[in-house]
Amino acid sequence: MTSPVSAAAGASRDGVMAARHLARWLALAATPTFAVMAVLTAVLGGGSADMLCGAGQGSLLGGMVPMYLLMSAFHSVTWLRLIAERRGGARR
Repeated sequence: MTSPVSAAAGASRDGVMAARHLARWLALAATPTFAVMAVLTAVLGGGSADMLCGAGQGSLLGGMVPMYLLMSAFHSVTWLRLIAERRGGARR
């Protein structure tokens, strides 16, 4: 029979592992989400949201579409890490 302390420690470890797993999936969701937002904003128009990004008017980074593309690029590290892990595992 396990002691209550070891059972609580096991449950705590399971919770930490579950949280890490969820965080990894959320990180993977960021890149395609921002990419879809960039496409939708480009197709449907930025509207009032572009007014919020008025400081960059006249530059290449002005507006919501470039912002969403940059966010997508910055969050792509998780995808690149996953691809590297998969390729590294295939070579072993």
